[in-house]
Amino acid sequence: MHRFLFALDPEAAHGLVLGFLAFWSERGPLLEVPARLLRVEDPRFRVEAFGVSFPNPLGLAAGMDKDARALGAWWALGFGFAEVGTLTPRPQEGNPRPRLFRLPEDRALINRMGFNNRGAREAATRLGRFRKRGLPLPVGINLGKNRDTPLEQAAEDYLKALRLLEPFGDYFVLNVSSPNTPGLRALQEGPFLDELLARLRPATKKPLLLKVAPDLSPKALDEVLALAKKHRLQGLVAVNTTLAREGLKSSLAGEAGGLSGRPLNRRALEVLRHLAEGAEGLALVSVGGVETPLDLWERLKAGASLVQVYTGFVYGGPLFPRRLLKGLLSLMAAEGVSRLEDLTR
Repeated sequence: MHRFLFALDPEAAHGLVLGFLAFWSERGPLLEVPARLLRVEDPRFRVEAFGVSFPNPLGLAAGMDKDARALGAWWALGFGFAEVGTLTPRPQEGNPRPRLFRLPEDRALINRMGFNNRGAREAATRLGRFRKRGLPLPVGINLGKNRDTPLEQAAEDYLKALRLLEPFGDYFVLNVSSPNTPGLRALQEGPFLDELLARLRPATKKPLLLKVAPDLSPKALDEVLALAKKHRLQGLVAVNTTLAREGLKSSLAGEAGGLSGRPLNRRALEVLRHLAEGAEGLALVSVGGVETPLDLWERLKAGASLVQVYTGFVYGGPLFPRRLLKGLLSLMAAEGVSRLEDLTR
């Protein structure tokens, strides 16, 4: 099956898999048997971050299930939480195709999707149905602005999406760091970010996080930290995809868009360690290049409360979460860690 999917256009393969998982997710009894086989349930994994309890620290990153179509499947496959989106207040098509590229020689992807999604209102309806089913999967919601909204009016877009989705998320992430929406990364800069957070923070009592780019300098990261503390955010998600292309082998390395996967591993860990030095009460969610149990373990030891995967799951397949969590148990035992809560506190 993996070979067949990798013979298809990447976006077509993604649509096929997501369609199957969405169908599976809507049929509750069909989730129970695979969940018993695939989920690694262990009380040693339980962690709490920004007031939310997570059955394990491994989550699905935003971008895989933009419209919250397959939440039941993510639970059955073993994830401790899932982040949906990026969702914008109005539906939008995103950038022209082709816009998603595999780089198998580098275990990487390049995407320039451009926040394609069916809009916050449709996602709210779907999330409401999921909540009624009572599956124990914490859900984060990643928010963005529509492409045609000027930066000066961006806060209104984030507010509109937040108001529609606020009842359904366990936490919310402001995506100001995607490289695929023109000008969006300017929202990470001091004046824009200060105004955005001043508008958004009072709009919800639920945990509010900010997703940052891997391409920020140490000084810029420190400025983000300072503003996150000033506006009483609960955490940071680090990192988004990168514009860097150093050391790639693939002939597709020159494609425009954000790079994810193995080449991002080192930079994601560097950013995490830098942020952890000054986090002081902010929870850190690490994402970028996580492929092995050791990668997961390193992120947790470096200060992450939670860790997300995307590209590693694309290449690793449906058993990927189970392999990572089984391996994590072995690493915890080898280092004498009886429960993750002691490590992430």
